[in-house]
Amino acid sequence: MISLENFCSDKQGRRYMDVVNDNRIKFQEIIHFFNQKEIRQRLLDSEIHHKRPALAGVIVELENLDAIKKFFSTYDAHTTIRFRQAVGVLVKLHMKKMGWYTTSVKGSLGTRDPMKKYENTKGSLSKWFLRAEHYNCDSEK
Repeated sequence: MISLENFCSDKQGRRYMDVVNDNRIKFQEIIHFFNQKEIRQRLLDSEIHHKRPALAGVIVELENLDAIKKFFSTYDAHTTIRFRQAVGVLVKLHMKKMGWYTTSVKGSLGTRDPMKKYENTKGSLSKWFLRAEHYNCDSEK
């Protein structure tokens, strides 16, 4: 499990104190979401079984959280970019704790809809996230 303190003391995580302290969304709720055992398992399953970025395994559930829906529906992509990046760091911390490492390769989660400036096209896996990091573990080398 990753605590708020773990996130804030991480080399990358501490760069997102603006997100942690943002009153528009409670980042602690996002930390709680990712600390669920079944969510962490789906991060792994996404990479192992589906060859998709770890975040792809939980993105639909994440985006269906009331707080997330409200946040993304209220603010445009330029305003929410820091939040989306902080989620990526949180995923990285969980994957690292489970023995996985970053590959510096991004995988697609969606394609922007030209008619809806800040939403992805219908049929995209994610409504709000475009790309996410792929991970690997030693047994996958």
